[in-house]
Amino acid sequence: MLMQRTVRTASSEGMRLHNADAVLAAGHAFALADGIGDNPAAARAAQVAVAAAVRAPDAVSGVLAAQEALSACIGDTVLVVATPRADGYEVAWVGDARAYHWDGDTLTLLTTDQTVAEYFRSRGAVPAPRMEHVVTNTVRHCTPDNIGRTTVRSGRLVLTSDGVHGPLPHAALTAIAGGGDAAARLVRAALHAGGTDNATALVAG
Repeated sequence: MLMQRTVRTASSEGMRLHNADAVLAAGHAFALADGIGDNPAAARAAQVAVAAAVRAPDAVSGVLAAQEALSACIGDTVLVVATPRADGYEVAWVGDARAYHWDGDTLTLLTTDQTVAEYFRSRGAVPAPRMEHVVTNTVRHCTPDNIGRTTVRSGRLVLTSDGVHGPLPHAALTAIAGGGDAAARLVRAALHAGGTDNATALVAG
């Protein structure tokens, strides 16, 4: 039996012309997308992706459902999906949208960014700062084999777009994640720290 979870979301367009982030909590699933670009097509892609993802039976299926739904769009997006289970969550992602787990003491990053920067870091090289923003996988181009996936035990789940986790160091994320009204506080903190991108967070549990 799935436990009841309190879910809060927050989003800001930051200094962009459009908010191309989208976040949705519906029934058994949560999804956060970050459309690629600052235009209506990117915003539409993110909205379509989360709407499709939360209707799927599990997190990986949610990413694939989002991919199918994007066939009717011209934009693209990154995406993280979480499906609650009796003992925790299943998480799936493409791109650099992130999921974290808060156990009451420690904030643990569950996802690995699918970016050029992470590719070089994994091979012992130091990436240029601009590489942090270049994703190597998206909803439109993913395959079942390269969708990131993991499971985690019960606790508080935090989903963020790079407009939140980009400007904030891990210590700042940790200081906020366990408190009240964490989703809104994460977004405000990212903008206060100088973030200019769309900033979106979901906190469940």
